[in-house]
Amino acid sequence: MTDLSPYRVKEMTDYQGDVEGASTPMELYEKLSEQGGKVRSLKSAEADKAEVDAAVQLLLQLKMDYKQMTGQDYKAGCPPSVNDAAPNNGPAADGAGEDDTVDPWTVSTTNATGVDYDKLIVRFGSSKIDQELVDRIEKVCGQKPHRFLRRGIFFSHRDMHQVLDAYEKHQSFYLYTGRGPSSEAMHVGHLIPFIFTKWLQDVFDIPLVIQLTDDEKYLWKDLTVEECHGYAIENTKDIIACGFDINKTFIFSDLDYMGSSPEFYRNVVKIQKHVTFNQVKGIFGFTDSDCIGKISFPAIQAAPSFSNSFPHIFGSRQDIQCLIPCAIDQDPYFRMTRDVAPRIGYPKPALLHSTFFPALQGAQTKMSASDANSSIFLTDTPKQIKNKVNKHAFSGGKDTVEEHRKYGGNADVDVCFMYLTFFLEDDEQLEKIRQDYTSGALLTGELKKILIETLQPMIAQHQERRKQVTDELVKQFMTPRPLNFNL
Repeated sequence: MTDLSPYRVKEMTDYQGDVEGASTPMELYEKLSEQGGKVRSLKSAEADKAEVDAAVQLLLQLKMDYKQMTGQDYKAGCPPSVNDAAPNNGPAADGAGEDDTVDPWTVSTTNATGVDYDKLIVRFGSSKIDQELVDRIEKVCGQKPHRFLRRGIFFSHRDMHQVLDAYEKHQSFYLYTGRGPSSEAMHVGHLIPFIFTKWLQDVFDIPLVIQLTDDEKYLWKDLTVEECHGYAIENTKDIIACGFDINKTFIFSDLDYMGSSPEFYRNVVKIQKHVTFNQVKGIFGFTDSDCIGKISFPAIQAAPSFSNSFPHIFGSRQDIQCLIPCAIDQDPYFRMTRDVAPRIGYPKPALLHSTFFPALQGAQTKMSASDANSSIFLTDTPKQIKNKVNKHAFSGGKDTVEEHRKYGGNADVDVCFMYLTFFLEDDEQLEKIRQDYTSGALLTGELKKILIETLQPMIAQHQERRKQVTDELVKQFMTPRPLNFNL
């Protein structure tokens, strides 16, 4: 029997180490897909029998590990669904999470209270934002935690303690978030990551990059390149209206920036080289009929995670930590990024994950820009806001006033109360509304009135700020330039 080459032994040992670090079904599925590709490649190349046997043995062991973790046999091309969890995770209460679907394009659940986020944390292998972390953020930044943190709207993280450790040692970091511009008008759900990112920028006094993935929308939607780029410019106006500091913020369109930044494109290529087709199929569910643009796109969303993608901001420095606030449906992109980062010599990005902003019809889905009645748009008039809330907002109240007074409403499924959780600043007022609604003292119509009176001035103020955003101001935000900050 021929001995394995030292290189092959090291390669397999390194790979085994990666496998042992797989903490979620999806990570293990990705390792399985990659190892299956290696076995096929070795056989096609008529490699030494010892090499093939060792690779097959590792593949079989991975399949056993996968079945032990998920309770299901591994099937190529069939990634584990969101509700596949290790048998020792315990049962979900009342069937919650049984039919949750969460990926970058689809969010749905059969549960009226929404996605089971505790189960999703286990599924994705992230960490819960607990009170200890919220208290630590308050201590480090010297500010009262944002309501999104206080109320668990940002509920999950990766390496946030590491970011705070570095910050306490006077090592700065930068923020990266994004927007996929698929329509001219954004809705209030789109504001969530930007509202929170602005707070982070203000309290930590750090630079921010915002990626507009107009290339992604061209690849996925039935839109022209010109339409996607036009939506990116219009969405930029809404983003600027959130109040970002022009001296610390760079907003860029992929269709513009990637063609003008060799450093950005070089990072895209580095990432592409270290991710296999099997891996992206496993992570994103791509099929052989998907265009090659979709398959290569994840590397483009990953590249802003590395500081040297922006030489006008960070020069050639590649050691600056990145923190990404985003909805948790975007996490697959950054699980991939975090896997690649150490292999190309970069720090892993840290993440803060938010829950989903529900559609007016209920928390079973998130808002959709393609359904006017599922969303409160930033272009809606006060009358449109009132009509949408009154006509379409899912209620947790009882069928009659008498029943509601007697039994009370269910704030956990009531969309108006959910929206107030996002936008009402006063914690005591919010809790009183919950108690009054639950006891029956507050009727559904009265709760809707409170939401309407909260949303109308908020959106009117946003519209006024947007009117002040000129084409010249957009150009300034989107021009590559040095930013004002201390590392």
